[in-house]
Amino acid sequence: MERRGEIERKTKETDISIEINLDGEGESDISTGIGFLDHMLTLLSRFSGIDMKIKAKGDTYVDTHHTVEDTGICLGEAIKKALGEKKGIKRFGFASVPMDEVLVNTSLDISGRPLLVFNIPGVKGREGSFETEDAKEFLKGLTTHSGITLHINLIYGDNLHHINEAIFKSIGLALKEAVKIEGKGIPSTKGSLD
Repeated sequence: MERRGEIERKTKETDISIEINLDGEGESDISTGIGFLDHMLTLLSRFSGIDMKIKAKGDTYVDTHHTVEDTGICLGEAIKKALGEKKGIKRFGFASVPMDEVLVNTSLDISGRPLLVFNIPGVKGREGSFETEDAKEFLKGLTTHSGITLHINLIYGDNLHHINEAIFKSIGLALKEAVKIEGKGIPSTKGSLD
C-alpha cells in the first residue's frame, strides 16, 4: 500500500497543489515560479525517495516570501497526511552531507511535536532570489504542519548555494530513513505520535 498525501491551498497570496508518494522513486514535477526553490525541492524529492508533484503560484511581484512559506506549509500537511497513524515507521533520521567546502548535519524525529532548530549563521548574499532566511521560512512551515522535530546544523562553510543544497539533501536523506517501514506498531512507548 502506497502512502500518499494530496493538499490544495488557495489564499489571496498563493494557489498551491501538492501530491506526494512516500513510497516512490524520488521523481518530481515541480513548478513554484521560484527557480531556486524548484531546484531545492527537486533535491529533497530525489534524496528522500519521495515522489513529489508541486504546483504553486504566488504573489512573487511582491516578493517570494508567501510562496516559499505556503509551499512549506502544504508539503508539511501532505507528509503528515501520507504518514497516517505512523505505524511501523523508523521515526528517526540522520544525515551528514558535504557539499564541496560545506558540511551540514541534520537530525529529525517524526514525533508529532513540531520544532525547528536552524543553526545556520546568517550568510550574506542571495542565490537568485533565495537566501538562507527563505530556507528557514520554508522549513518552519514544513515542520509546523508535519509534526516533525528538525535540527539542522551548519558545521562549516560559507557558499550560500552549497549551504542550501546541503540543507535540502540532508533533510531528504534523513526523511528517507525516518519514514521507512521497519515494524508494525507505533514507535513510541506512549503508543501515539500525535
